[in-house]
Amino acid sequence: MAQAATRVLAVLELLQTHRQLSGAELAERLGLDRRTLRRYIVTLEEIGIPIMAERGRYGGYSLMPGYKLPPMMFTDDEALALALGLLAARNLGFSEAAPAVESAKAKLERIMPARLQQRLKAIDEAVQLDLAHVTAPDDNAVLVTLSAATMSQQRVYIRYCSAQAHQSERNFDPYGLVFYLGNWYVVGLCHLRAGIRTFRLDRIKTIKLLSECFRRPVEFNALTHLRESVATIPRSFSNTVLLKTDLKTARGHLFDAIGLLAQTDSGVMLYNQSDDLTWFARQLVSLPFDWEVQSPSELRDTVVTLAKQILQSV
Repeated sequence: MAQAATRVLAVLELLQTHRQLSGAELAERLGLDRRTLRRYIVTLEEIGIPIMAERGRYGGYSLMPGYKLPPMMFTDDEALALALGLLAARNLGFSEAAPAVESAKAKLERIMPARLQQRLKAIDEAVQLDLAHVTAPDDNAVLVTLSAATMSQQRVYIRYCSAQAHQSERNFDPYGLVFYLGNWYVVGLCHLRAGIRTFRLDRIKTIKLLSECFRRPVEFNALTHLRESVATIPRSFSNTVLLKTDLKTARGHLFDAIGLLAQTDSGVMLYNQSDDLTWFARQLVSLPFDWEVQSPSELRDTVVTLAKQILQSV
């Protein structure tokens, strides 16, 4: 049914683009037989599209002269959202995205009023998104399959290649997809490890939908889980710092992966895992509010050393 509706709209699209097309031309372009094409023409007529049919050698189908579908109307904010969305999609790293984006842009420009066409073009030429370090799968198949599986809560089989080039196979229940720090991830239940795991999409080499279904945990948030997982990866030093501010202000000045934040009566506790204490000390020194190192002593010593270096350079 969906495919038939798509082809009916494709007939209308061709008739709007060309002044007149013969039945043979329409049927060939759409891969239809003449009887099916005629049925689609009748469908368009039934919904009020005035189609003219001329018999004979030079006849064919055309829209009634002067007839145009009403232009799709967008507010300025809607046009901005569409333009930025297409721009972001083109830069997210998928090899097949560029032609699809250009096709969508062309369709939008054709149906938009002239004023909004200019706005769409201006945004495309003036706005740049820094997505140079995006890593994505070689094609869209992995993202498309996982999106469908997540929505329908359907199990998948994946063959995965780790960062160390170790390949493994597993059944997986995808709970959600996340674009985070330049990479696409899927979070869900791994049946091989019997626990929640996160996989990078560009490392999934094979994917296949399975017949089994699953039930996603209520209120599970894939982005929150991924942020917490990245922030709590064990490293050389486990740091605890009391931030003398509120949770909203702390989140506004610290990026997600720096650690976990917890509101207390004394302020906000920051729990961080780090291999480089000097780097972490620099992040603390840049904060616009007071803070106090709780542990470890190595971090206190590093902060003192950094403070002395700053004073010497003043």
